[in-house]
Amino acid sequence: MSEIAIIGAGAWGTALSIILGRKETHRLRLWAHEKEICESIARQRVNEMFLPGQLIPACVTPCNDLAEALEDAAIVVSVMPSQHCRRLFEQMRSHLQAETIIVSATKGLEENSLLRMTEVIAQVVKADGGTAPRIGALSGPSFALEAARGDPTAIAIASQDTELARSVQQEFSHASFRIYTNEDPIGVELGGALKNTIAIAAGVCAGLGLGHNSVAALITRGLAEMTRLVIACGGRPETMAGLAGLGDLVLTCTGGLSRNRSVGVELGRGRKLPEILAGMRGMVAEGVFTTTAAVGLARARGIEMPITEQMHAILQGSKAPRAAIYELMTRSSKSEALT
Repeated sequence: MSEIAIIGAGAWGTALSIILGRKETHRLRLWAHEKEICESIARQRVNEMFLPGQLIPACVTPCNDLAEALEDAAIVVSVMPSQHCRRLFEQMRSHLQAETIIVSATKGLEENSLLRMTEVIAQVVKADGGTAPRIGALSGPSFALEAARGDPTAIAIASQDTELARSVQQEFSHASFRIYTNEDPIGVELGGALKNTIAIAAGVCAGLGLGHNSVAALITRGLAEMTRLVIACGGRPETMAGLAGLGDLVLTCTGGLSRNRSVGVELGRGRKLPEILAGMRGMVAEGVFTTTAAVGLARARGIEMPITEQMHAILQGSKAPRAAIYELMTRSSKSEALT
């Protein structure tokens, strides 16, 4: 019986508890920051706040205490918002064993440090002379609701520790949930994070009333600038043609369940960002934070990311959406092969 702790009971963390709970070989604890979520699951077996209507298996124990959640856990799945990752792992560090497998399923970058989530986790766990953790990144095209209800879903587990990747593949795979291994955590993590910014841009196009031509161009050129940054950071370009790159990008840019796209739609319609975020009822659109980090990372690496730069200007309130699109379209002419 595998002991698994899932840290973060948002929509994706809850969906993972449902998916993993379908296997009789798992005993799971789902940690929630909000006590009302624990009460909702204990009483109704449903997370009414973040994933209503999806029944959570009896093998999933909700808890509000990190020490309780982590006790005897062989695998820890971190699914907290990116901006809470460092703080939570500082609290979790003393409860982690050297052999514990950590699976990061958060798609974002730390805003101030510009670090990927596995980098943040490794930095925290190794602090004060600790050993380097066994860690992998889980990412790919995966709306929580669809995965939870059993729609066929395929994602990737990325780690340079091939034994870890195979273990997670074996533990997490299910008839409706296919896991592929990948040896490029840099590309997989950056793909999962950067696509959120492009999804905001796709939403802006929809909010402005633009058609399929515009979105197709945006996705294609968005993938190009994502790939440039991935390569500059040491990742592999072929990763961007896979599940964590193109797959997740298409899903998030076109799917109606995409929170990042939804933020962009409302921005395109003229609403202000604080008002949009206030209406999300605790849901997190990672792209809002990631865009600032992505701009900083691109500038540090000397990489041109025009779509990301324009989305940053929109999110900061310094440029109107239609003006940002106009500026993208009137940039100096270039060769597709070189840019």
